[in-house]
Amino acid sequence: MSQFSNYLKTTILLALLTGLLLWAGNFLGGTSGFVIALAIVLIMNFAMYWWSDKIVLMMYRAKELPKDHFAYKMVKELSHKAGLPMPKAYIVESPTPNAFATGRSPKHSAVAVTSGILGLLDESELKAVIAHELSHVKNRDTLIQTIAAVIAGVIAFIASMARWAAIFGGGRDDEGTSNLVGLLVLGILAPLIAVILQMALSRTREYMADAGSAKVMHNGKPLSNALRKLEKGNSIRPFRKSEGNPTTAPLFIINPFRGSFIFEMFSTHPPVEKRIARLEQGRF
Repeated sequence: MSQFSNYLKTTILLALLTGLLLWAGNFLGGTSGFVIALAIVLIMNFAMYWWSDKIVLMMYRAKELPKDHFAYKMVKELSHKAGLPMPKAYIVESPTPNAFATGRSPKHSAVAVTSGILGLLDESELKAVIAHELSHVKNRDTLIQTIAAVIAGVIAFIASMARWAAIFGGGRDDEGTSNLVGLLVLGILAPLIAVILQMALSRTREYMADAGSAKVMHNGKPLSNALRKLEKGNSIRPFRKSEGNPTTAPLFIINPFRGSFIFEMFSTHPPVEKRIARLEQGRF
């Protein structure tokens, strides 16, 4: 898949998410509901544009890495290779092996690694993971994923309101007829559609970042080896509910949250086996 087609797919998916939110607002409140939903989109996107990185870093209690730390030196070396400004480098104290990137642009970005990943991967594997996160920064994925997560969260909230409205007698449209069936459809299907769209968006960006890492490393093997170790490590010791929010899962290289079969089926990340196969087949 070409870079252009990936960008086009991302644009379409974000537009569909926004459109779904606006439709939900219009359905619940007519013209005024549409205006409120539009205002929510604009306000939340504005807030996420300026402060998403700080919010996520605070959520995970990330601390800046000292400049003499080997992981900091890796970030500096690889950002230079990728032609990026040096992002801020952070560490998250957690035995769960993972990494993520955040920020609104390459000039305002951050890369974070957990303490668990530092003890699990060898040097080439850790570099490949950092290169993956820097690819997200270069492609501005972190901003896109955060905005998508916020819109999906708002849709879920509106859907919850619709379900409660249906329980307490439905509602009335402009002609005074019952909206019970419509409320049930909105309450059940809207969040499901939002999750599927967010999942498709995230999976597209993960494949692009994998390819970006392989290009910087001139080899896909280090990242494929890292993904195997990370998948096992995160299945053994996933994030607990007290350690983070599942809406941030798309930011991580491997989904750090584990749950039911349904949760896994609608994971925001592509299957690790497919990512490894693409890397080892040289599809980047």
